[in-house]
Amino acid sequence: MDYYSTNKQTPLAGLQEAVVKGLAADKGLFMPERIPVLPDTFFEQIDRLSFHEIACEVAHAFFGEDIEPEILSQIVRDTLNFDTPVVEVSENIYALELFHGPTLAFKDVGARFMARVLGYFIRKQGLKEVNVLVATSGDTGSAVANGFLGVEGIHVYVLYPKGKVSTIQESQFTTLGKNITALEIDGTFDDCQALVKSAFMDKALNEKMLLTSANSINVARFLPQSFYYFHAYAQLLRKNEYLRRNNEVVFCVPSGNFGNLTAGLIAQQMGLPVKRFIAANNKNDIFLQYLLTGQYNPRPSVQTLANAMDVGDPSNFVRILDLYHHNHETITQIISGFSCDDDTIRETVKTCYELTGYLLDPHGACGYLALLRSLQPNETGVFLETAHPAKFKDTIDRIIGKSIEIPEKLQVFMKGKKQSIELSNDFQQFKDFILLHKKIQYK
Repeated sequence: MDYYSTNKQTPLAGLQEAVVKGLAADKGLFMPERIPVLPDTFFEQIDRLSFHEIACEVAHAFFGEDIEPEILSQIVRDTLNFDTPVVEVSENIYALELFHGPTLAFKDVGARFMARVLGYFIRKQGLKEVNVLVATSGDTGSAVANGFLGVEGIHVYVLYPKGKVSTIQESQFTTLGKNITALEIDGTFDDCQALVKSAFMDKALNEKMLLTSANSINVARFLPQSFYYFHAYAQLLRKNEYLRRNNEVVFCVPSGNFGNLTAGLIAQQMGLPVKRFIAANNKNDIFLQYLLTGQYNPRPSVQTLANAMDVGDPSNFVRILDLYHHNHETITQIISGFSCDDDTIRETVKTCYELTGYLLDPHGACGYLALLRSLQPNETGVFLETAHPAKFKDTIDRIIGKSIEIPEKLQVFMKGKKQSIELSNDFQQFKDFILLHKKIQYK
């Protein structure tokens, strides 16, 4: 399958070019030339299929023309060596738990898939010295760093805002060493993201280094996230016979850079029976304001408890516009918005835990509350629990008044020694650093 740029000023690219380059030559984001619609027979039997079988069907639709079936199947198997269970929280509201992977965050799926696909193309092309740039507001850095850890021929630079990610999140990508370099940027996530984008637009830098991105701007990062929407639907069918007859499913997606929501929208266009979506924001509610006004006005992000959603200019907004041909009315028919401040997040976590025994993370709390306030009687709501609550232990402990247990997977990271390099948010300093680091690394 070929991929076009959202700016539509550059020729179509094959999957290999789209994955290796990350960003199109005209600085647009790659999108699949077509969105395949899966056959009715697939949905008739989906509740009898394994997660691997479901994901292979979806993966084949996008990547099957470019990657051999047995290799693609193995990539999917290696990616999904953990489950994404659907758990009932309250009446007709379920959590899609996406924190059972190695870094306990939803981004494990996309990051692990992309690492394996990029590794496949690197071997196929005989490439060396591929440099992956990734900006993170929390979980992306750990998922990407661990997904690419030790992959031959790839070096990863993780840019994160100083003092604005949790200690546990930070430990997951600053303690790894090897082919992972953590850069602690004096600024916000938007500053980190701007540095990455500027790097891709710098002609001189790209002549000296082969750069690609592991943020959700890369098609191999965001498209695989559609896998768990299909898997969630299959699980709901097994749990809920009413759903089979009515298909009134609502997905509520805590949204930062909007790759996760975009993957769900694509799943819907592939035929997944989803009635509507809710984009749950924290105080960084740029998308909600767009839905209300039709005007997109990015602004500097503000720090919140749900730090992975602290994004003031979401990259994947252009993909959503592109999917619906920039038609605001169509977008508002499919997606509604919701905004949640820190006090409301605290109250939601506390109340949900006391009433149901289910412990939300700050991002999931935004999604859960959005469903509580908007779900119709004939609808079944699913919110995405994007990270394990223990990744925000200090915050959660204060909210519920007790100490929560840290899973063994997280404890391992916390025992490591922090290895990070502090930089300002000045692009020239960043550029000089990675060029010097390249010389030292590959001399």
